[in-house]
Amino acid sequence: MKKENAYIPRLFDEVLAFALQSKGAVIVEGPKWCGKSTTSARHAKAIIDLMPLSTRQQYIDFAKMAPHEFLADEKHPLLIDEWQHVYFIWDQIKWEVDQSHEFGQFILTGSVTDKSIMDEATETGESKHTGNGRIVRKRMRPMSLFESGDGDGGVSLSGIMKGVFQPCRSAKSVKDYAFYICRGGWPLSLCENREVALQQAIDFYEVLCSDDIFSIKTIPLRKDEEKARQLVRSYARNVSIAANDRTLIEDCMGGSNSFDEATFAKYMLALKYLYVVEELPAWNPNLRSKTAIRTKPTRHFVDPSIGAAALGVSPEGLFRDVTTFGLLFESLAIRDLRVYGDYLGARLYKYRDSKNREADAVMQFKDGSWALFEMKLGDSEDIEDGAKKMLDIAKDIDVQKTGKPAFLMVVTKGPLAYRRPDGVYVAPLSCLRP
Repeated sequence: MKKENAYIPRLFDEVLAFALQSKGAVIVEGPKWCGKSTTSARHAKAIIDLMPLSTRQQYIDFAKMAPHEFLADEKHPLLIDEWQHVYFIWDQIKWEVDQSHEFGQFILTGSVTDKSIMDEATETGESKHTGNGRIVRKRMRPMSLFESGDGDGGVSLSGIMKGVFQPCRSAKSVKDYAFYICRGGWPLSLCENREVALQQAIDFYEVLCSDDIFSIKTIPLRKDEEKARQLVRSYARNVSIAANDRTLIEDCMGGSNSFDEATFAKYMLALKYLYVVEELPAWNPNLRSKTAIRTKPTRHFVDPSIGAAALGVSPEGLFRDVTTFGLLFESLAIRDLRVYGDYLGARLYKYRDSKNREADAVMQFKDGSWALFEMKLGDSEDIEDGAKKMLDIAKDIDVQKTGKPAFLMVVTKGPLAYRRPDGVYVAPLSCLRP
């Protein structure tokens, strides 16, 4: 657990440091409360903080009146925290980067996607430039188990790719994983008091449904908290599932307010713009057979604790619904693998085909190689099933066109990390690191 006011190093620190060495400006995007401002401030030499209401309007007026002077500072990188409040300076930032030809000039942070910000700028005629080639976007997420200190990192994904693996043990129990799901990876939740830790995700969910969903200017929504709660709960019931929009809409019909497709689309767009939901896209490899690939994305929250909070489930309550426990455990693993993939420069996907073969996650590396993952909350039979499915999938993939598999892994809640005789790795989630 973290000490008061102590900074916990993030894998994103290295991601951001390299981005500043290679681009003029970096947008750090991600959900609120995940640590964007705190981490970015450690890489900045000057800061404009637009969060305090007491000075925000003064900064906004200054930026409108004199955008060049607003950005002028001898110390770089200059961090503009919550930059969406001065979205109209986008073109000025692009111009400053173009003129100086220097890397690492600006860091921009915000909890609303720049797509929403650019939509607003375009509507007002204040921006038409994307900043491509000059400004890079980097996604920050809640903390993985390795970052939060809840995992020991005994199994390195990059190490396995290099042929380095050492069997190891995990001291974590299934009760620990139930707690990690409900607590989430929010920096504020890493405290000694269990109830305070669990409250952070609940508060995130409450503010999301009461205010945040309705805060995006380019998505006109009449404030209806009950509607918001219906939708987020429905999404939570379908987490780790490739559920279509109609399934979610029909799942909401039991409430007092029903959704039409247009309203549902607006709510979903708001959740995406706030980085609350992050669907896992389908992987479409070249197959030797004529098997069809299913391309529907899989539903996930950026952190499984949002789903647990929406369902009103406690760590103890997860044991009364093993199906939900398993789906949220899968989502917990997806969160961590996304963090590790970002660090490794890899992308994460889901595989499913018309034969109903699936791999819960596919990590595609920069060199074209790939790894398959199956998440299993059960014991030996589930591990055996996951390994066989991945081996079957791997045999059908045309490695001449898609690239060779780096490894296959079953991620578990069990105590042992080892390599099976068939070559499939088995590893507790708490043992993983990039």
